[in-house]
Order: sequence, then structure tokens, then C-alpha cells
Amino acid sequence: MLAGQPIDLTNCDREPIHIPGSIQPHGCLLACDHAMRQVLHHSANAAAMLKLDGAPVGRFLAEVIGGEASHALGNALSVALTGTVPQPATLFGVEINGRMLDVTAHRFDERTIIEFEPATPLPGPVLGMARTVIGRLRAAETPERLIQQAALLLQAQLGYDRVMVYELGPDGAGKVVAEAKRDCHESFRGQYFPASDIPRQARALYLRNPIRVIGDVSFAPVPILPGAQDRPLDLSYAHLRSVSPIHCEYLRNMGVAASMSVSIILDGALWGLIACHHYAPRVLSMAERAAAEMVGEFFSMQLDTLRRRRARNAEIVARRALDDLMVDASRSDDAADTLRSRLPQLAELIAAEGVGLWFDGEWTPLGNAPGRDLVGPLLRLAQDSPDGQVFHTDRLMDHLPDASALTAQIAGVLIVPLSQRPRDFLFYFRPEAVRTLDWGGDPNKTYETGPLGDRLTPRKSFAIWKETVRDRSHPWSEADLSFAEALRISVVEVLLFNSEVLADERTRAAVRQRVLNQELNHRVKNILAIIRSLVSQRPTQGETLDSYVETLRGRIQALAYAHDQAGRDDSGGLLRTLVQAELAPYSGDLSRIGVEGTEIALDARAFSVMALVLHELATNAVKYGALAQASGRLSITWHLDDAGNCRIVWRETGVPDLVAPQRTGFGSSLVNEAVPYDLGGESGLDWRPDGVEARFTLPARFVRLAPAAAAAPRTEEPPPPEPTPAHALDGRRVMLVEDQILIAMSLEADLTDYGLVVTGIAPDSATAFEMIRRDPPELAVLDVNLRNEDSFGVAAALQDLGVPFVFATGYGGDFEPPPRFEAVPVVDKPYHISDVLSGLRQA
Repeated sequence: MLAGQPIDLTNCDREPIHIPGSIQPHGCLLACDHAMRQVLHHSANAAAMLKLDGAPVGRFLAEVIGGEASHALGNALSVALTGTVPQPATLFGVEINGRMLDVTAHRFDERTIIEFEPATPLPGPVLGMARTVIGRLRAAETPERLIQQAALLLQAQLGYDRVMVYELGPDGAGKVVAEAKRDCHESFRGQYFPASDIPRQARALYLRNPIRVIGDVSFAPVPILPGAQDRPLDLSYAHLRSVSPIHCEYLRNMGVAASMSVSIILDGALWGLIACHHYAPRVLSMAERAAAEMVGEFFSMQLDTLRRRRARNAEIVARRALDDLMVDASRSDDAADTLRSRLPQLAELIAAEGVGLWFDGEWTPLGNAPGRDLVGPLLRLAQDSPDGQVFHTDRLMDHLPDASALTAQIAGVLIVPLSQRPRDFLFYFRPEAVRTLDWGGDPNKTYETGPLGDRLTPRKSFAIWKETVRDRSHPWSEADLSFAEALRISVVEVLLFNSEVLADERTRAAVRQRVLNQELNHRVKNILAIIRSLVSQRPTQGETLDSYVETLRGRIQALAYAHDQAGRDDSGGLLRTLVQAELAPYSGDLSRIGVEGTEIALDARAFSVMALVLHELATNAVKYGALAQASGRLSITWHLDDAGNCRIVWRETGVPDLVAPQRTGFGSSLVNEAVPYDLGGESGLDWRPDGVEARFTLPARFVRLAPAAAAAPRTEEPPPPEPTPAHALDGRRVMLVEDQILIAMSLEADLTDYGLVVTGIAPDSATAFEMIRRDPPELAVLDVNLRNEDSFGVAAALQDLGVPFVFATGYGGDFEPPPRFEAVPVVDKPYHISDVLSGLRQA
């Protein structure tokens, strides 16, 4: 119910499916407090399934399922919570009140939720089959092969009648991209469905809980009790969570009796689903579900790897095509002829069904591109677009509502500006998405209409999808836009080259100024691209999260400062500051970079010019020069000569077999010409066998010695020291007695972070006694249950020595220590580090 109303198609997108108040009947559920001590909720079938003599609510968990099972579950949950991403604890074949059950537990929203299901007879072969499937998936060499193999192998592994892989588009609409099915069923491959078929709250749950099993779509929900006495129980991560009646009706209309879905998550976003359908009730065991989840996680990682590899290869192909364009332009006297001749190659850079070139007032179409008679409104749209920016839309009619003849042929367009005055453009065209449909099933197939409406059938969903994409093309991807920007920059460089060769001095100066303005605009976008690449880089092996975050923060701050200085007002800035800011993002090993010179300030004009020059040199050094070689070294030195001019030397060494480029690109032109052209100074660039050397002379009118106050490095005031707590633990030596190594390692790391010194870890009493004899600690944390013994003997030895300690136990409220230890603090497992520290202070 939603605010007292039945759930139907008008409000299903607001249905609180994470708090359904019920579960599926093939298992039972208990919900305890955060410390896993007392039962607060239970499913109505819990007493029968767990063989209890009454309702479990209000009772201690150890009383309900037994002390041994409670202890084992507490330890398992502690281990599961030690990772960076918490995982549910899973135990197979646990005896509870004389019945063998599989148990899973997780902690969420200050509740510990425990689910019980009939035990898997032989979980080993099930998990072994998952390893075999993963091995087969690892051999796939393309995303398409991987996706198809996943459908086939999961059907063989789990035995569902149909297994499909859905891909979700940027707009939320989905498509069946792979399918494995029994021969008696029709194919759904190629079928589309609208974004509304998966409501937003369902997408959020697919991200939280990657696997979803429905054993019988016609199941009778089992209510969760007591409910009214506590806030609703959030079942976002529960496998037994009940299912929306809308979704069950959809499946019944398809003839499906049972289903399972595994989320495909890439870069933290829902890329799609692996959906399994069965035409009779089918309940997966916990082991089968765990195996399917393991396969799904590997599939997501492998798909991400293959997609990144393909994108990298596409970038290489695009770069080669652009390089060929540059070579052709350098050998041609007419840039327009070069672009027109290369139009087929340019069309292959971006997925489109048509391409058109408007250059020097002439229209050149290719493929499914509009004719000259229809291109007028499109040119006006391009002319009105911001200078130097790529424009794109997947619904052209929104921008040209009166150009019906044009929009009937073209639904989406990407416009790449090639110049500013006169305005020249390259266009990529896409038709309406419905026209590119690849339908794999019988479009005339009908399905039964259920009580919730005929919309809940595959064909009706497909019809709705067709309506939502009417007059709309497939959207332009981020890779499409990146290639378009790279193409824009390359063509600008081609035009600059031709203009310098053919135009007179006045025309050349005007073109150079225009291109320089465009390049400055590009630099701004490039800064953002560099930041995105820095953020996407994974930490190096062994690097801590704090270290990674600090390094990333420093690089981004350095980039921001360098860009800000390039646009300063007349106050200018220090040369040393500029050099350090430009090199900071790349100077991982400072011993390889030497910076030396007197404190010199540049005025705003010189500062802006040198920012561009140094940025170009630093980028090339990282890509091809000294900072790209392990043996490379870089030195930047400067001084004022007798006439007051600033002489700067950039010298790279340790670059083996360096070969000078065959032609001069924009970057080399900028380094060679910016200082003479804009400042009237001198520039020189030498390609030596072991590295490049650049020399610059800045005229005296643009430089000055910096005042002592400006030259002195600024220091931050140290923060005031934090007050020392009354019972400080810093530097105290503590011994850990714990038989679970992962729990012990996690606690050791946490205690060390808080300033304590862990003297050792003992898995049993004998080891603990030896550690006490050899090196008595100042504090201790004792796990009560140590496999086949307890730690009370160790506690007595510590107490005799006057060493304070705390007990750690998974027995919760049932733990009753011997009388001599009644005053000893007790920390319940699974514990937080704050609980342990508080207990140690109390001890």
C-alpha cells in the first residue's frame, strides 16, 4: 500500500519497494538490533521454520538460534565487515534447533538482518561450476562475445528456461543484447523496453543489491512482525525481500513463473541486467545464488576491461586518421580539397549514417545526409552555436520545429566547428532510433492481458518505447564528443598551417590570433579533461586511500593554480611559482627535476605567454621526453643578464635515441614563436641525442626582481594541538588474543591508527601465556571463545600482573563471566573501533 492506496501503474514509481513489510516464503527472517543481541522483527513463518515454541520477538538471538550458531554468525559478520565494501556474512549447513539451514546476515540502518533458507545439500560442486564459468568468460576477447557467452553459460549453470542480457541506454531505455533459451520459446533478442519499465527506486535497489531471486511469482507474501512497534524494516539488501505486485503481474503476463536478475555495474552505474526466466516455480539455493553473484561480479569487471580496451583501440585508430589528415594537409595547397577527400575516413571516426562538410560556402554530403536544398536551417543552427564548441542533439526537431522536411530525414546531429570567420562545419547525422531497430522476435506475438492492464506485456512495452523515441536518435556518447573535439583541434591546426604558408603577413597575424584564442579556449577544456583523467586513475599498489586522496587533491590544486595564473591581471606573478605550478601535476619523483633561479616576477603579458609555453614543454616531456623515461632528468634554470633580460633554459637529458620530428606542429610553433612574436624576445629549440633543450630570452621591460616579501615562501600557521583526553591511550602497548586472523588484523590496523602499539596477536592461550612471559603488555583485548577453549586463564594471568584488559565476545547479552571478572569491560562482536577504545579507557 502507498499512503493507503493500492499500487497500480499511476503510482508504481513511488512504491516503497525497499520496505514491503513481507518476504518470499522459501525462507524466514529475523531482524535484531545493531549489536545482534535482541530480536526486534521476525517473519510470520520464523517460529515454524526455526522450530521455536513461540514468537522470537523480544528474545535474545542466542536463545532463539543457540549460542554456538549465534557466536559463529557474529564472527562471520565481523569478517564480512572488515573490507572496504561491506559484504553479507554467509554460513552453509548451520544446525539450528535440530534443522540444517543456510544463513546469511548483513547490517543496515542500525539493524542486523538474518535470513534462513533450507541448507544446500552439496555447495562445493555449485561453487566449482561457477569457477568453470568464470574461466570460460575470461577467454572472451570482445564485449559482444563476452555478453553472448554469459547468457549461454549461466543458462547451463543454473538451468533457467531463458537467460537474457539487458543493456540500459543513457536515457534509461533497455535492449536485449544477448539471449540463451530453450527451443520451444520465442526469441526476445533485440527487443527494446522503455525506461519506465524499471522505476527509479528499483534501479537504486539493483545498485545496492546486485542479485534478485523470485522463486514463484504467484507466492503468498509472508508478513514481517510486529512492524507497528518499530519503524518499518528496510530490506534493501535482503534476498528474501518481497516483490512488487506490478512486477509479478508483468512476469505472469509473459508466462514466467520464476526469475532471477544479476546487476551489471560499471563505474558505479547500472549498465544493465542479466535476467533469467523460468516457466515453472524455481527456488535457487543459497549456494547457487552466491555462485551466480560471483559470476555476475566477474562479468561486470571483464566487460569493463574489454570496453576500455576497445575504446583505447578506437582512440588509436582515430589518432592515426587525424595524423594522416595532417600529413595530407602539409602536402596540399588547398585545405578544402584535403577535407573533402578525407570525408569517408572522417565518417568512420564517429558512428553515424551520414556526414556532411560545409566549407567555403560549398556543401559536400556523404551517406544519409540531407541535400543542399534542405541544409539551410541546419547551417543557421550551426552559425548560432557558440564559437569553438561542438554542438550535439538527439532530437533535432526541438531546435528546428519548422524544418519538417529536414527532421523527417534526420533526428540527431553533431556539429564540429572547423573555423570562426568564415564559419565552416563538419556534420554527423543519425536517423530516428526506431529505424535502426534490430528485432529478434515475432512482432505479431500477443500475450495475455492481466488485471493490471495490457501495458504489462513485452509488446506493449515495446510499443511504448517506440513512442518515447519517436523523432529521436540514439544519443551521442562521451567518446563521440571526445573524438569530435580532437577532430576540431586537428583541423584548426591544419588551417593554421595552410594560412601561414599562403597568406601575407597581415592575414597570417589575424589567423594566428584567432587560432590562439581558440587554443586558449581548448586549454580550459583540456584542464577539465586532465582532472577527469586524474580522478579516473586507480591508486597504485600499496597506496593508502588517504595518500591517494591527498595526491589527487594536490594535483588538481596545482592545475587550477596554473590555469588561474595564465589569466591574471596586470599584477602578473613569480616565474618560480609558474614553473612549479606547471610541473606539479607530473612531478611524482622530485629528485628528477631541478629548478634554480633568482626570484623574478613577470608582468601579466609575459606570464600568460610563458604559461602556454611551459605547459606545452611539460606536456611533451611527460608524453615523449624526460618525464616519460625512468632515466630522464629535467632542469629549468634562469637568471638576469647585464641588460636586465631574463634568460631561461629548459634542458632534458636521459632520453635515449631522441629523433627530431619531421614537421613542425602547433606545439613546436608555439614554443619557437610565442616569445619573439608577442614579447619581442628570443627563442631556440634544439633536439639533442639525449633530450630537448629550449632557450628563451624575455626582454627587460617584462621582468623585474621580486621584492623580498613576495619571494619568501609562505608558510601555513600550524593548527593548535588537540586537547589530550583524560585517559590517553597514545603509545600504550596492547596484546590481542583472537582466533580469527581477519578480525585480529583489522583491529590491529585500527588500534595502530589511534596511536596504540600492538605487541602481538595470539590465536590461543598457550601463545598468549608465552607473549606475557616474554614481553608483558600494558593493555589487552581478549576474545572469550578461542576455538576449543576460552581465554579466562589468560585473563587471570593478566589480572594477577595488574594489566587492564577487555573481553570481546559474540555471545552478546548471554555472556556471563566468572565472578572475579565481573568488573571487566565487555565489547560485543561485531564491534566498532570506538567500542574497543572506550572499553580500554574504562579498563
